[in-house]
Amino acid sequence: MADNATMLQLNADPNFHFGLLRPMALSVYDGADISEVLMAARDIVPGDFESFAGAFASIANRVYERAKGILSKKFPVSARTAFFSAATYFRSADFYLHGNPGDPRIMDFWAKQTDAFDRGLALLETPARRVTVKTSDFDIPGIWMRPDDQVKRRPTIIMGNGYDGAQEEMYHVFGLAALERGYNVLTYEGPGQPTVRRHQELGFIPDWERVVTPLVDHVLEMTDHVDADAIGLLGLSFGGYQAPRAAAFEHRLAAVMAIDGVWDFGDMIHRSFGPELMAIHAAGNKTRFDEIAQKFLQPSAPTDLRWGLEQGMWSFKTRSPFDFATLVSNYTLAEVAHLVRTPTFVGDAEGDAQFKGQPPLLAAALGRWGHLHAFKNDDAIGTHSGIGALKQQSAVVLDWFQGILDAKQRRK
Repeated sequence: MADNATMLQLNADPNFHFGLLRPMALSVYDGADISEVLMAARDIVPGDFESFAGAFASIANRVYERAKGILSKKFPVSARTAFFSAATYFRSADFYLHGNPGDPRIMDFWAKQTDAFDRGLALLETPARRVTVKTSDFDIPGIWMRPDDQVKRRPTIIMGNGYDGAQEEMYHVFGLAALERGYNVLTYEGPGQPTVRRHQELGFIPDWERVVTPLVDHVLEMTDHVDADAIGLLGLSFGGYQAPRAAAFEHRLAAVMAIDGVWDFGDMIHRSFGPELMAIHAAGNKTRFDEIAQKFLQPSAPTDLRWGLEQGMWSFKTRSPFDFATLVSNYTLAEVAHLVRTPTFVGDAEGDAQFKGQPPLLAAALGRWGHLHAFKNDDAIGTHSGIGALKQQSAVVLDWFQGILDAKQRRK
């Protein structure tokens, strides 16, 4: 991620700065403690992936052991927040490890984050439950949450993360805020995302409606708890492509929220390779392309480029940079945006250099269905995905969602 001019840098490496800001930001919704993240930051060497993993693994294990020692029956909130924090730190420890798909820590840290998060879920006042939505091609893991035990039809938001994020993170980014406002929440992961990539060995797919439509079917089956006319779909980061893509084919949604809007994911990836290398790609010279692209995978390469390619090949399930560059070409909304018939919030983060200029393109293509909202650096909310300003972002996005539902109700 690019530098964010509105903030003090947590690490001299801009990507590591964001990697530290990300868990720290979750502290406002029970996902971390600031001093714990700063303690990890103290031991992280700029650009050194191993130091990042080691620092967060150390703090994760310490917080997890502390959580287990809390009398959870007497003080469930104390244990819950500690378990959630440990889960966040295990996810952070895993973040830069995907350059070597055989690294055993990829599975080990994920098992530990899942265990810690599940222990936290069990201590919620209204316990959540994991669900699995089966399709003919893959299983979709999800977490179903309700604000309380009352049997009542409520608005429901289906929430998905993006290129590198877990559904557990979504609880802290938007989930708890939605529950506080009286909405049901279903988080999920599809192909290419952490759990499905690990346990089903499936990479990303462009036709994300294959994930979302089964989820809509699933929530509509819960007739005692779900208002069928008030289902929202929220996509974070790369989810800013996935959610509008799904909405082009899934028309039972009341609203879509793209945080932030992505028009052409492939274009962003191709620009990171540079025009000379992409000319080699256009000529179809896979061997030469892969040979040159190895420079992006060296420890001396800028973290943005190295991590972006490592994560991309891992989540798209390929070991070839050429194939990765080919696959991402399919992730554009240019040919399907005109099919969207659902009010769509399109976030536009001023400080997000990667997708700069893309949200307005998406909003324009959506026409009357698109609502472009600028998140400004001067308001301390210009960062990619609103990280660092989650309270403000939730207020803006969820207030908009409620406004859509209110307007829909008035038209009845």
